[in-house]
Amino acid sequence: MSSKVDLGGVVVAITLAFKEDPSAPAGLAVDYDRFGEHCQWLIENGCRGVGPNGSLGEYSSLSDEERRKVVQVAVDAVGGRGIVIAGAHGVGWHQAKVWAERAGEDGADAVIVLPPTIFRASESEVIEHYTRVAEVGMPLMVYNNPFDTKVDILPHVVAELAQIPNVVAIKEFSGDVRRILDIRERCDIDVVAGADDLLFESLVDGAVGWFAGFPNAFPKEAVEIYDLVRANKVDEARELYRHLVALFRWDSKVEFVQAIKLTMDIVGNSYGGPTRPPRGKLSAVNEAQVRRDAARAISYINQQPVAAK
Repeated sequence: MSSKVDLGGVVVAITLAFKEDPSAPAGLAVDYDRFGEHCQWLIENGCRGVGPNGSLGEYSSLSDEERRKVVQVAVDAVGGRGIVIAGAHGVGWHQAKVWAERAGEDGADAVIVLPPTIFRASESEVIEHYTRVAEVGMPLMVYNNPFDTKVDILPHVVAELAQIPNVVAIKEFSGDVRRILDIRERCDIDVVAGADDLLFESLVDGAVGWFAGFPNAFPKEAVEIYDLVRANKVDEARELYRHLVALFRWDSKVEFVQAIKLTMDIVGNSYGGPTRPPRGKLSAVNEAQVRRDAARAISYINQQPVAAK
């Protein structure tokens, strides 16, 4: 494992903008212009980088051509001012490896990779999956998301993955904050916070980054929380975090894509918009709750003095 590649900091699991187009799948075409503008806005507001083609980027609803162009647009929009960690997820390593190769060809700095999707892979299959994808030579962030994949990459398996050349970090989304110290005790791999509503706890326990959803709507505040904890200003970080965490909890719910896109539209600094199938609209009940949670967060942020930001 190379220790020279740093994928920490606030990297945004970036949403993808769509526009109405009757000829496109479900009547929605990728709006590359708005997507590129969103990438630039996040970097300008202090985020270290962007992560296109994740679940929030609705990669599974994209054609191969769209999926590749999304990475190209992100790389061009970031323009070397930050890092691009492209999603290279696939049902099997033979597919994920192709997406990692394309990401490298298109200028991404690293890739983030789920274990095999669709079925519950065994530990040996998970290890082979990452071994094969890592052969591409791109810095690789493992993504542990047992809710979506039904595969929970336990700390003892992480320790094995950490021995694979080019595997440099893991995005931890199990919801178990105890994992961070457990992993750090077993091996030398950077642990990155994955669940927005465990951000504070994860950073205090030693996570070096936040691969996040809600910075799509609140980039400045996200970076502020991260920077405060890293500067050991824990009380100040907690105070900001506790006013946002009710909204952040949507990141761990089924409707997280819709909730984050709606929050972006409510805040109004960027564009969230609709989602492609299979994701539909939020129910009236969930939309009302997202709006209430967002209103509380925005109210707190707006009352803070400029010098505190």
